[in-house]
Amino acid sequence: MPGMVVFGRRWGIASDDLVFPGSFELFVRVLWWIGTMILFTYHKGNFDCNGGGVLHTFLVGLMVVLALIILSLCATVYVSAQGTITNPGPRRSIPALIYLRAILYIPELVWACLGAMWVSEDSKGCDPATVGAVISAVIASWIILLFTGLGVVFVFDPLGNPRPQHSAMEPLGVRDQQSTEGTQFLSTARSLAVKVWESRLRLLCCCLPQDESHRAAFSSIAQLVGGFFSDTDLVPSDIAAGLALLHQEQDKMEQSRDPDIMVDHSPSSPIGEDLETELEKAAHCMQFAAAAYGWPMYIYSNPLTGPCKLSGDCCRSREAEYDIVGGDHLGCHFSSILQSTGLQYRDFIYVSFHNQIYEIPFYVALDHKREAVLVAVRGTLSLKDVLTDLSAECENLPIEGVLGSCYAHKGMCQAAGYIYKKLVNDGILNQAFSIAPEYKLVITGHSLGAGTASLLAILLRNSFPTLQCYSFSPPGGLLSKALADYSKDFVVSVVLGKDLVPRLSLPNMEDLKRKILKVVSNCNKPKYRILLQGCWYEVFGGDPDDFPTEMDNRREEELSQPLLGEESLMFRHSSSYQSLASDESPAHTATHLPLFLPGRILRITEDGPSRRSCFSQVRYRADWSNEMSFRSVLISPRMLADHMPDAMLRALTSLTRDRPFSLCPSSSNNTNHNTV
Repeated sequence: MPGMVVFGRRWGIASDDLVFPGSFELFVRVLWWIGTMILFTYHKGNFDCNGGGVLHTFLVGLMVVLALIILSLCATVYVSAQGTITNPGPRRSIPALIYLRAILYIPELVWACLGAMWVSEDSKGCDPATVGAVISAVIASWIILLFTGLGVVFVFDPLGNPRPQHSAMEPLGVRDQQSTEGTQFLSTARSLAVKVWESRLRLLCCCLPQDESHRAAFSSIAQLVGGFFSDTDLVPSDIAAGLALLHQEQDKMEQSRDPDIMVDHSPSSPIGEDLETELEKAAHCMQFAAAAYGWPMYIYSNPLTGPCKLSGDCCRSREAEYDIVGGDHLGCHFSSILQSTGLQYRDFIYVSFHNQIYEIPFYVALDHKREAVLVAVRGTLSLKDVLTDLSAECENLPIEGVLGSCYAHKGMCQAAGYIYKKLVNDGILNQAFSIAPEYKLVITGHSLGAGTASLLAILLRNSFPTLQCYSFSPPGGLLSKALADYSKDFVVSVVLGKDLVPRLSLPNMEDLKRKILKVVSNCNKPKYRILLQGCWYEVFGGDPDDFPTEMDNRREEELSQPLLGEESLMFRHSSSYQSLASDESPAHTATHLPLFLPGRILRITEDGPSRRSCFSQVRYRADWSNEMSFRSVLISPRMLADHMPDAMLRALTSLTRDRPFSLCPSSSNNTNHNTV
C-alpha cells in the first residue's frame, strides 16, 4: 500500500509485494546460471560440432544476461523488503528497478530466439546432453516470459490512472481549497469502479440470460462492490496482511476476555421450551435443509457410498405422486432427497428445482414424524444464487401488526416472495393441509435458504399463527430490528462456531475495512514478515504474535488519512478524514441501514481448546445468544468450514445423538447457564 505507480499508471500490486515472487525467480535464475556455468566449464569453451561458435556465444551471453537479472532481482527483493505497509519511502527506488528488469527482458527474448535457431539449424553432431540443455534453457525463457505476461494481466488495474497527489510542502489552506476537486475525483473514481465491476459481472455471467432482471442485479451488485474500497488505496496483499493481523489480535482479546455470560433461557420462548427440545427439533430439520441441496451435497457428505446408492435411482422411470418442476432430468436430485430424509415418494407434495436469479429451489413434504407440513429452501449452489446473495441492499417489507421500520435483504426478500406466491397462489399449502389438516407448518433452510425461509415465515405468519422456522447459518444482514424482534416468537437461528455468513452484513464489512486499515497502519513490521508469521499461525497455531499497537512518534489520528495515493500515506493532517477511532470518521458514518439475524439465536461452539488434532473427537456446546454478538466479523481458518451444511448437521447430531444432554446444574453454578 499504496498501489505501485509505474509506466504511467497505478497497478494492483504494491512495492512491497515483490519479495516472494522475486525470491522465487531469483532461486530459479541462480540454479539456471549454475547449470549454464557447469555446461560451459565441462566443454571448456570448445564445442566440436556444427554451429559451435554460435553455441559458445549463446552460452556466454546467457550467463551475462542471467547475471544481470540475478543482480536486479537481488536489489528488487532487498528494497521491496524495506519499510512498512504504510511507509513506502524506503522503497522509492522500486519503480526504477522495475524499469531495469523490464529492459532485461529484451536481451533475454533475443537470446531465447538465438537458442531456438541454433537448436533447429546448427545442433546436428553436437552432444545430445548439450542440445537438451540448450532446449531446456530456451523453454525456460519462454515459460518465464509467458508467466510474466500473465502476471502483468493479473495485476493490471482498470482503474489505474494516476490519482491526484499533493506536494508535501503544499500549504494546508491551498489543499483545503482543492477539496472540491478531490471530492469530484473520488466521485468519478467510484462511478468508473461501478462500470468496471458491472462489465466484470457480465463477463463472468455471460452464460446467463442478459434480461432486465439480470442487468438490474449486475448494476446493484457493482455499486455495492465497486464503492467498497474506492476510498482507499489497498491492494489484495494489504487486505491479506490486515486479516492475518486482525485474526491474531482477536485471538489475544479472546484469551484475555472473561467467559461470556450465557442467556439463562431463550428470550421470548414459551415456558417449558428448553434448549434440549430446540436442539432436537433443529437437528431433525437440518436433515431436510441439507437434503435440499440435492445430489452434490449428498455425494460430498457420502463420497464412498453415495454414488452407489444414487446410481440405482437416477434415470429410473416412475409414476410420480408429486409435482416436480425443472432442473432434475435424471432424477438424481430427488433421489438424494429421498435418501437423506428417509421419506417416501407419496410424502412429497411439490418439488421445484427451477433456479433463476431471485427464484431458488424448494420442496414441500409431509413430515409424519413431527406431524408437520415442511417447506425446505435450498441454499447457494449456483451462480444465479450468488447473484441473489449479493443483491444486499435493503427493500421495504411492510408486515401488518409490526411497528417500526420494516425492511430486509433485497435478494432474499424477492426469493421469499417468489416462493410465497407458489405456496399460496398455486394452492400448494392448501393441497398439503387438505391431506393432513392437523399438521403444523414448519419452514427450514440453510444459508441463502435460511434467510429466504425466515422471510417466508414472516410473510406466512399471519395466515399460519403456529408455524415454526428453523434457520441454519442465516446471513447477518437480513432483517431490520423491528422484523428481527417480531420473528423471535417463531424463528430459531442456529449458528456454528465462527461462521462468516451470520456475521456478514454491509455495516459489519465497513467495520472490518476500518479495522483492517487501523491494524495495518499501526503495525511497524514489513508485509512479508506479517504474511509469513500469519501463515505459520494459521497452519501450526501457537501464541498470537505481539505486534505493536501503534508506530513510534505518531498520533493515532495521523494514521487515518484517506489512502488515495503514495503521498497521502505520509500521515499529514486531513480536514476531510478524521481518526479511525472517531465517531465522526467516514468509517463510522451510518452509510448502510443496520440489519440483523432473524429470531432467537442458538449458538454452537466447540468445547475445549481452539486448536486440536485433526483426529481428535470434537465436543460441542450450545447456548442462547443475541444478535449483538454477531456485529463484527471473526477471522478464523474455520470461518468458511463452519458454514458448510455437513458441519452444521454433524454438530447437531453430536449434541443430540452421540452423547446424552448435560445441562449445567444450577445448584453447582450460580450463573445458571443453560448449556448443552
